[in-house]
Amino acid sequence: MKEGIHPDYREVLFHDVSNDFKFITRSTIGTRETAEFEGKEYPLVKIEVSAESHPFYTGKHKIVDTAGRVEKFRQKFGSVGSKTAVSKSA
Repeated sequence: MKEGIHPDYREVLFHDVSNDFKFITRSTIGTRETAEFEGKEYPLVKIEVSAESHPFYTGKHKIVDTAGRVEKFRQKFGSVGSKTAVSKSA
């Protein structure tokens, strides 16, 4: 590898500020802040979402009722301007 052209690949502390979760991984990201974690000083990157706080990974996601929205729209506007046939339920 050529000298002086590659970014500094080092251990970095990522801090999920939404739930105060911290983890260390290797990265080339540039940062001005540092923080101490487990007795060692690391470059610090603050993030808003990680696997610990994302609804998909935590299982706390909300299911959107899209069928109810479509029915509400069709009741309000009927078949005006619709390219699809409106199903009539009995």
